[in-house]
Amino acid sequence: MKTNDGAKPSRREFLRAAGTAAAVLALGAMPHAARAASNAGAGLKIGIVGSGRIGGTLGALWLKAGHEIMFSSLDLEHDKALAARLGGKARAGTPKEAAAFGEVLLIAVPYSALPQVGRDLGDLLKGKVVLDPSNPIPARDGEIATWAREKGAGLASAELLPGTRIVRAFNAIGYTRLPEAAKRQERMGMPIAGDDANAIAVASRLVREVGYEPVLIGPLAMGKYLIPGTPLAGEHTPEQIRKIAATLK
Repeated sequence: MKTNDGAKPSRREFLRAAGTAAAVLALGAMPHAARAASNAGAGLKIGIVGSGRIGGTLGALWLKAGHEIMFSSLDLEHDKALAARLGGKARAGTPKEAAAFGEVLLIAVPYSALPQVGRDLGDLLKGKVVLDPSNPIPARDGEIATWAREKGAGLASAELLPGTRIVRAFNAIGYTRLPEAAKRQERMGMPIAGDDANAIAVASRLVREVGYEPVLIGPLAMGKYLIPGTPLAGEHTPEQIRKIAATLK
């Protein structure tokens, strides 16, 4: 994804601009993201591509929060069984059906699968809010993980899924911690990174509904820090995340 390197704002300027932009973006200019952001109190249609550990866990939690969920993966029978077990507004479909169904998409696949997802789903993804929890792991994903780490995981995902409004989220905390988050007395923070104000608003809502407090650490380029082995990995309070993020560039 090409960027304009002529005048890059500081992280502080970006955060201030993101807050301002959320109030002034016109709905007609970005129908999917704006509609999802404007439905603050209503249930969303969420398509999940990759219904494994992270996708299945988040889908179940968002289902409890009142959203409609379509699970998809390479194993439709697995997805049908998962939807039947969860009941309610859960359903199953193919990845193309989930991409068409969702106002918001969670693409939770091994990083090496992202190029194929981008090719297969193509125009179905364009303009939509995409939550990207996938981490490039060289031992698992090979050369593409090395490339993504050098480029920065957020910017690499945007290049592989062109036209989407990506927010990096749910990367730094293991999926096993998610179901218990809402039961804890102290709410932990969830670092997120993105460039689109409406998409950030949607992601923030979905993070809160799982039981975490979203902490915007900066633009999508900062998504390179939302992987295991970085200072932001693991659980931290919102204030700790802000302090750590302030030291990163």
